[in-house]
Amino acid sequence: MATAADGAVRSGGMTAEERKVIFASSLGTVFEWYDFYIYGTLGAFLAKYFFSNVPPNVAFIFTLLAFAAGFAVRPFGALIFGRLGDMIGRKYTFLITMTLMGVGTFFIGLLPGYGSWGIAAPVVLILLRLIQGLALGGEYGGAATYVAEHAPAGKRGYYTSWIQTTATLGLFLALLLILGVRNAMGEGAFGDWGWRIPFLLSGILLAVSVWIRLSLNESPIFQKMKEEGKTSKRPLSEAFAEWGNAKIAIFALLGATAGEAVVWYGGQFYALFFLTQTLKVPGATAQIMIVVALALGTPGFILFGWLSDKIGRKPIILAGFLLAALTYFPIFKGITHFANPKLEAALSSAPVTVIADPSECSFQFKATGTEKFTTSCDTAKSALVNLSVNYQSQDAPKGTPAQVKIGEQTLSAAAPDFAKALPDAIKKHGYPASADPAEINWPMTVVLLWLLVIYVTLVYAPIAAWLVELFPSRIRYSGMSLPYHIGNGWFGGFLPATVFAIVAYTGNIYSGLWYPIVIAVMSLVIGFLFLPETKDVDIRSN
Repeated sequence: MATAADGAVRSGGMTAEERKVIFASSLGTVFEWYDFYIYGTLGAFLAKYFFSNVPPNVAFIFTLLAFAAGFAVRPFGALIFGRLGDMIGRKYTFLITMTLMGVGTFFIGLLPGYGSWGIAAPVVLILLRLIQGLALGGEYGGAATYVAEHAPAGKRGYYTSWIQTTATLGLFLALLLILGVRNAMGEGAFGDWGWRIPFLLSGILLAVSVWIRLSLNESPIFQKMKEEGKTSKRPLSEAFAEWGNAKIAIFALLGATAGEAVVWYGGQFYALFFLTQTLKVPGATAQIMIVVALALGTPGFILFGWLSDKIGRKPIILAGFLLAALTYFPIFKGITHFANPKLEAALSSAPVTVIADPSECSFQFKATGTEKFTTSCDTAKSALVNLSVNYQSQDAPKGTPAQVKIGEQTLSAAAPDFAKALPDAIKKHGYPASADPAEINWPMTVVLLWLLVIYVTLVYAPIAAWLVELFPSRIRYSGMSLPYHIGNGWFGGFLPATVFAIVAYTGNIYSGLWYPIVIAVMSLVIGFLFLPETKDVDIRSN
């Protein structure tokens, strides 16, 4: 990593070429995130058509497993395309990744279901998801590196912040388009075939994005290295087998991208999951709330990217980690208060106790979504979590079937009618089956969701510039891509499964928040102690 300044900050605004670079890079990356998110948002329809040979709950698990596969392979995409980007160039590599992502998405829209193709349908679906995950693993590093290497000194945070808006804008676009098509067609037609439209529209987005990106020139820094014969012949070995570079990658993962990932997924994806699955807010209502919060919060990416050029990347990102760690519990409790006040009242007035043999109680982490937890204790705890009910645990003698005590009423989890009796008893004690739309305080719920998005912009806006500046030019694409995608693909991608497991184990609907809080604190400490400020480094001479 270099330590000298790039030189004086150029006065004036962006040139036409720089605007084109940012627009083309951002458009392609928005498109790739859009592709990734529509799969997750339309998972219920994919389960119905591609896994129709199994029960609906198992079909949805398999659909989530295919979604998780896209997260799991992202670091491998970072290795494959990072190497190509450092050897053959930034421009052509992220053209390849964008094309792969778009083709994969378009063909999901055309793919026949299980009823037509049999087992080949889900197999091809999973293969397309793997292609999407690999492509996304290579796209971000290429776009961020390409923009940063075009940016003038003193403006890299501001220029790359436009790239940072793309993940949120991709989610925004996916939710908005799905809501629009759904409302225009009606639920019946959308469920029959209209769900394919968002996938097929990616063909148009792909054509536009490729056309624009083809007109771009190669990164000036890479072009100069190529002309001087200084490009790396073994970028992966240089980046990860040489300790001087490898330790930067390790610190970047543990001190930056892991914390950024859990704040990002916690503030957007988990917030949506919490609204719909825990607070039982209707799906369309929750999506609209998230869309409004995203629209209000997205300018924060540009603001904090610009500010990072003035005061540094490190203080802004670390401030985001600190704020998330300190305020996640009150914010999510506030969301419960304003979005489902009856649930809040029931949690306070009707405590529940699970009485069970502790040896039967598992930590229900579903890494792949296919794990089975079938003891009476696990059955009781999982059912209570799905009903958004807090509970306390009480040990019972070994071999005793689990019981659930609600007020003065006690149910056996081993009873044949437990699956029906538990919801009835919970409802009788004041727990609502769903949030009452008339009681939702929209303004305050959206304000709290917006605050979570602001935390996302704090940790995410400057991170592209920070990662670019940490690594030498010859291995930059590889060096930054792997820690970014391990952080986001694994620490972030498995956040919902980890949070659910913690909630099921502890019996408190908020306890899963300890996962993002602990990771954020870890990154706060490691980033503060071991990662340097980089806003003034010279990326053109290293």
